[in-house]
Amino acid sequence: MITFPNAKINLGLHIVEKRPDGYHNLETVFYPINLQDALEVKVLENSEQPYKLHVSGTAIEGNAEDNLVVKAYQMLKADFPMPPIDIHLFKHIPTGAGLGGGSADCAFMLKLLNEKFNLNLTAEALETYAARLGADCAFFVRNTPVFASGIGNVFEPIDLSLKGYHIVLIKPDIHVSTKDAYAGVTPKRPEVSLKEVIRQPLETWKECLKNDFESSIFTRFPEIAAIKDKLYDLGAVYAAMSGSGSAVYGIFKNPIENVDEKFGGCFCRQREL
Repeated sequence: MITFPNAKINLGLHIVEKRPDGYHNLETVFYPINLQDALEVKVLENSEQPYKLHVSGTAIEGNAEDNLVVKAYQMLKADFPMPPIDIHLFKHIPTGAGLGGGSADCAFMLKLLNEKFNLNLTAEALETYAARLGADCAFFVRNTPVFASGIGNVFEPIDLSLKGYHIVLIKPDIHVSTKDAYAGVTPKRPEVSLKEVIRQPLETWKECLKNDFESSIFTRFPEIAAIKDKLYDLGAVYAAMSGSGSAVYGIFKNPIENVDEKFGGCFCRQREL
């Protein structure tokens, strides 16, 4: 059985307060986009190993047992009888980009196992499992636009569609530490909630839809800021860094010709939203 975990972008992001547990409360909008990994699971016949993991495409650092798809399998296997499995993961979504690729793989693994082995778990139950593996993992269970609050784990459905627009996604070869990204932000509640801003026409977002991480990260990595500026120069209706970066996206009314040539040396993809 095969499935195709997709990425997400953040439309706006406010860090509203630091919590006593050291985490931060935030508000953002998660929006799914058509940039996908591929995940396939087969039963391992006559195997003494509980699983095998094969990763291709973009390299992933770390041990197999630390991969979220393996953790998802082991978590469900602790509660349900499942045979050993052979996992094939093709990584296309860039890592360390603010696009939620690992979280998507985790959630889609849970959904795939639920279907393949007839576990009969509801969406609510799958979200509970996913939340144990990461704050935004549960978003990918339903995989529809949401207003997210808390630490990015409290979801409220929103009526938002960008259908008909095109997205240009750029990921420079720059790693932004999430810890460092938070260290550069002073938490502050916005004067106008993101829920209100997102309801305004897309043409107004450039002036009022903000990502709090951009200010300090753009200072440290002016190359990322330059990508955002270039997207606007090319005619983007709205452009922003996704999450804590380093991916930057632009939303366009029409596709951009020869976009790869305009951002040479960067991961660059154009998709219809």
